[in-house]
Amino acid sequence: MTFDRHISLAHGNGGRFMRELITEIFARHLDNPGLDVSLDAAPMDLSGVDNDSMIPMITTDGFVVQPLEFPGGDIGSLAVHGTVNDLAVCGAKPLYFSLNAIIEEGLESDCLERVVKSLAAAAREAGVRVVAGDTKVVPRGNGGGLYLATTGVGLRPAGLMLGMHTIQPGDQVLVSGPIGDHGIAVMLAREEFQIKGDVQSDSASVLPLAEAAMAFEGLRFMRDPTRGGLASVGCEICSATGLGLRLMETAVPVRESVGMVCEMLGYDPYYLACEGRVVAVVAAAEAQALLEAWRATAGGNQAAIIGSMVSDKARLVLETELAGERVLEELEDDPLPRIC
Repeated sequence: MTFDRHISLAHGNGGRFMRELITEIFARHLDNPGLDVSLDAAPMDLSGVDNDSMIPMITTDGFVVQPLEFPGGDIGSLAVHGTVNDLAVCGAKPLYFSLNAIIEEGLESDCLERVVKSLAAAAREAGVRVVAGDTKVVPRGNGGGLYLATTGVGLRPAGLMLGMHTIQPGDQVLVSGPIGDHGIAVMLAREEFQIKGDVQSDSASVLPLAEAAMAFEGLRFMRDPTRGGLASVGCEICSATGLGLRLMETAVPVRESVGMVCEMLGYDPYYLACEGRVVAVVAAAEAQALLEAWRATAGGNQAAIIGSMVSDKARLVLETELAGERVLEELEDDPLPRIC
């Protein structure tokens, strides 16, 4: 690498330093033969797509997590997982995405290279390709080190009908694994509370879990519970359907270490972000079969049936371990900003 240990404004000026930044860090690690850094636009090969059977899907997202690297991931792998997962839970197979990097002057070039290398590895694992991108460098003090923005493209079967409008009373709700891992892992990495822990982010592609769920005709809806966590997904379902959702506290998986940190600091795991989980609503007759399919799939060995839809007031109710009830309201304050 021919440039200094830190990124300078010259790396965003369109000249030699910018070209070296793009070719020696981004293009080298992304290692995609179809990535032509000399072009301002990129072709996407959809020539084999039958428009009657597949529908193109597009999503966009931004990533501003602090710190940039945390136990179990970093902003690079998180950007891939977040983009892939938004497509996957809509029933689409992710294919391509674009990457925009807004870099703060002074960021260590070694850190940038680690992040890009991690991003490239996550993309290869998920089977997606970065086909276009852009870089900008902002003056010191005007950014958080590194921001990433992505746009993802995938294909969804035309006959697939997933959505909250398909949810019915009696449907069962599942989650693919423990909740709150990502939120607590990032919070501990900030070292604001001088608390040490071994919590790892759950950041991962949920594509295998989504594909396993799509085999069930009774699948109604899927969502990855990122910002706002499980409770926010539940509140959105209730608002959109006019139905009630009752969760069983004893069934919702929460790691002991996550629960301990939440109890110490006053956080609620139901509102904490996950980055490698799926919440699914499925017909009651297929709930147990979906549970078994998830538990046999990578990333789903701790999946659980956690609740059911009811013909009741449109609210999210948690049936507590002590046989009481707690209404989980829609989130207003942000308990952990810049979590993704």
